[in-house]
Amino acid sequence: MEPIQMTSEPRKMLVGNDQPVFVIAEIGKNFLQSEEERSVDEYLQNAIALARAAKEAGAHAVKYQTHTVEDEQANIDVTSPHFRGSDRYRWVSRNTRSTPMKEFWKPLKQACDEIGITFFSTPMSCASARKLDELHVPFWKVGSGDILDFVMLDYLRRSGKPIIVSTGMSTLEEIDLAVNFLKEKTDQIVILHCVSRYPCPPEDLHLETISFLCERYGLPTGFSDHSIGTESAIAAAALGARVIEKHFSFDRTLWGSDHKVSLVPEELRTLVQGVQRVREDETYREEVLESDLVKCGMGAKQKTLQEDEAVFRPLFRKTLCAASDLPAGTVLQAEHLYAMRPQAYLNGLPSERYSDVLGKTVKQALQKFSPISNESIGSAL
Repeated sequence: MEPIQMTSEPRKMLVGNDQPVFVIAEIGKNFLQSEEERSVDEYLQNAIALARAAKEAGAHAVKYQTHTVEDEQANIDVTSPHFRGSDRYRWVSRNTRSTPMKEFWKPLKQACDEIGITFFSTPMSCASARKLDELHVPFWKVGSGDILDFVMLDYLRRSGKPIIVSTGMSTLEEIDLAVNFLKEKTDQIVILHCVSRYPCPPEDLHLETISFLCERYGLPTGFSDHSIGTESAIAAAALGARVIEKHFSFDRTLWGSDHKVSLVPEELRTLVQGVQRVREDETYREEVLESDLVKCGMGAKQKTLQEDEAVFRPLFRKTLCAASDLPAGTVLQAEHLYAMRPQAYLNGLPSERYSDVLGKTVKQALQKFSPISNESIGSAL
């Protein structure tokens, strides 16, 4: 397979066989570190400090998460099992409010450029992707919860930029659906094996899935790791993962959703050195793959949706909703549609039905945020 160019000169990075493993420090929202809200400037300084530490540890890129509550999360009181510190609407609202473009994202991107580390972020909705386009991110990341958000994926696939897709909480059929949808417009795709458990026990990582996905799709494949420690991620590189993504924090005891599954700086340095070494030292590679912890986590060469992952699906999958008040007779176009969580509480068509809905006529007036259902739309024109 041809390598995919992720970044431009002067820090050109390629992902593919015969290329160094691309190590991503997933900062996500780890610049939020206390239950009480703090100033945007404090969040910015936290985010910059984490980027600087990731660079010093040897990571190639830092990744954040970008939220826009407007088209992402319905105002419904639900709490995710992986973070009971806040209901989802308040948490996403806080993230939206805490990261204004002028005061947070633009200076953060500039700081990462000055530090010399590649900046990018996971858009959690189509509006967030549009925000990130203002920052000229070099490539996209699709989180596991959004692999079927075809409203956003349609925007991403038309951009011409590479797209990294995580596959946690997904069935093989859903991954097929997403990959085929993206491939209609682009072949610049990287697939990450992922198990959506926080933390994931090493024995449930199913590392053999990495080679299974690579063979099935013929695309560069990597590993988004939610286990504690570095050994399994180093083993993933030994098994052929071309991208390694790990959450990153200064302290696993800090308040927030992802600190508890994060590496701290010295561990990130160990990871970077380990993935380099398995590429250069065959003896070390064999030692890594023979460790008891790694062998117990190999699993079968297939894609498995685990029971502990499935609990996240109703809360993180999305429903098609009206993006504005829509009069009866409106012919649905992309700009008329949001894809919103949580699917379990929004009685409408799932977001992967996006293409089926385009061109359909609204039968009766819909208010903004109303779910799009079979009953509310007529035949395609």
